[in-house]
Amino acid sequence: MPESLAELTRMPNPQLIEVGEGVSLATYTWGDPEAPVVLLVHGFASSTRDNWVLTGWARMLEQEGYRVLSVDQRGHGASEKPHQSDDYTMRTLASDIEQVLDTYLVDDALYVGYSLGARVGWDVLRDLGDRIPRAVLGGIPDGRPLERLDVAEVRGYIDHGTPVTDPATKDYIALTERVADNDLEVMLALALGMRGESRTIDPDPATAPGQPILFATGSDDAIIEGSRRLAEASPNGTFFEIPGRHHFNAPGSKAFRLAALEYLRG
Repeated sequence: MPESLAELTRMPNPQLIEVGEGVSLATYTWGDPEAPVVLLVHGFASSTRDNWVLTGWARMLEQEGYRVLSVDQRGHGASEKPHQSDDYTMRTLASDIEQVLDTYLVDDALYVGYSLGARVGWDVLRDLGDRIPRAVLGGIPDGRPLERLDVAEVRGYIDHGTPVTDPATKDYIALTERVADNDLEVMLALALGMRGESRTIDPDPATAPGQPILFATGSDDAIIEGSRRLAEASPNGTFFEIPGRHHFNAPGSKAFRLAALEYLRG
């Protein structure tokens, strides 16, 4: 008997772990504990459920025989949501992911990240080297996440309900507010945390990770050329253009899922 949509999108109970200075992260696993691991890391204003379960990624990878490990990044999903900008530097977000692997005693894992999760993955791949033998980085920006956000307009909107006029900022707010549990203070802290780091080029193509990486970005995504440049700068980079998709609906593309699966097989 065919499985219902509820069964197909059922979430396992989150396993809470502590990282950094005691921040609680929600993690999830599927599949055989002894199988090769694929780590899934979602994008901004998303979660494991939105990015990887509702779109079929977790189920596909489990059926392929992988152990799937995923995490709600700090500020997202069922994880803790601190409001201080210092809690959201790229170094902190990458360290969170590395601690997830250590907590689960994972020696090596394939990595799949989208948007913010892809940008975090860039640093994770550089930090962990052979522990991440192959990766898929979808929708990775060639600049700092949320760098187009107008901080003053967001502050006015949060504090006084002042209408937002900047188009990019409107889009970020709409993306955040589409999920009931999301927090605009987290969006603001994320933007300020990224801007507080002393990086002139972010990410820096000159220090691209050396592992085989599939870069995948939607054909209708404004950042596609930047993503393509990062793929060209990477020693073992390959680029896949996700047909007919923009930044926010690319994770649901069957073509993207299948290209990623083929690439992870090596």
